[in-house]
Amino acid sequence: MTGTLAERLDQLSRNVPATPLPELSGRLTRMVGLTLECVGCPMVVGDRCLIQGHGSVDVEAEVVGFEDDRVYLMPLTAIEGLRPGARVIPLSTASRVPVGPQLLGRVVNGNGEPLDGKGPLQPEARVSLAGAIINPLHRAPIRQSMDVGIRAINALLTVGQGQRLGLFAGSGVGKSMLLGMMTRFTNADITVVGLIGERGREVKEFIEDILGDDGLSRSVVVASPADDSPLMRLRAAMLTTRIAEYYRDQGKRVLLLMDSLTRYAQAQREIALAVGEPPATKGYPPSVFAKLPQLVERTGNGKPGGGSITAFYTVLTEGDDQQDPVADAARAILDGHIVLSRRLAEEGHYPAIDVEASVSRVMPQVA
Repeated sequence: MTGTLAERLDQLSRNVPATPLPELSGRLTRMVGLTLECVGCPMVVGDRCLIQGHGSVDVEAEVVGFEDDRVYLMPLTAIEGLRPGARVIPLSTASRVPVGPQLLGRVVNGNGEPLDGKGPLQPEARVSLAGAIINPLHRAPIRQSMDVGIRAINALLTVGQGQRLGLFAGSGVGKSMLLGMMTRFTNADITVVGLIGERGREVKEFIEDILGDDGLSRSVVVASPADDSPLMRLRAAMLTTRIAEYYRDQGKRVLLLMDSLTRYAQAQREIALAVGEPPATKGYPPSVFAKLPQLVERTGNGKPGGGSITAFYTVLTEGDDQQDPVADAARAILDGHIVLSRRLAEEGHYPAIDVEASVSRVMPQVA
């Protein structure tokens, strides 16, 4: 792409595909783990670029930090064919993702690219990955209940439209099955599901066995399995939230289900440690605990008369430790928590909800 700075800014503001800018290219100088260092390329944090590998292999990366004249990059895909001095070419546009009703019934990755083999997407628009921040005083209060299709939750832990809750549990006690029940039986208009950092086998099983054709028909699934790069897992969680925001802005009642918030935190930990941020709490750098509320606070009610996002985030409590740093931070920023008990699961009691250990903080206002 050529032209004056004003022409480039105009192209950035319009819906155009990313174009390489070879005249602004730099070179790769170092690779440590998943972190790449580049010099001679004027980029800012969040910009994307292409790294020309050996042969015809190009690796897409994103700027995650800098030091003096060095820029730290994190790849979005597998690193193949890279060598010292490889050319780094900035892309002309910021990250923009597809949104629109055409996403219903589709499964996409963290870049918004289809994974289901149903052909290319025909999105209504492409928007920035980072949504607009809503003034908390401009949000509609939580006054109406939402039927999530689970009697134990509806009766004893009533959920309000626009509420954000956590599902706290160890492994193998029924978190994914509970989410699947919600997608099939909720009275929400649209469901947006984010499968972040889970096993690849579980992604297909969740879509075919737990979600089913009926649940998928009114859902959008964003999947980033555990073998994806940490940056892709981070983007998948942000894309899940951005799609939900789009439907909320259309006046829809959205149910957002993210499995799991812990994997999102672990992806941010990998990135932060790779660029040199010191660990603080049990190996988690401070940026992890800054990112969590930035993601969660984007959900909830919109302006009065508009739509809502009711969000459930699963939180993996390793060793059933409810005082895990991520679990403790999530409890503080969510509007309630539902604890799944391993003791109940071992007795065959499903859903294994420990009612006494759980709370819905908005239940007095909606029930």
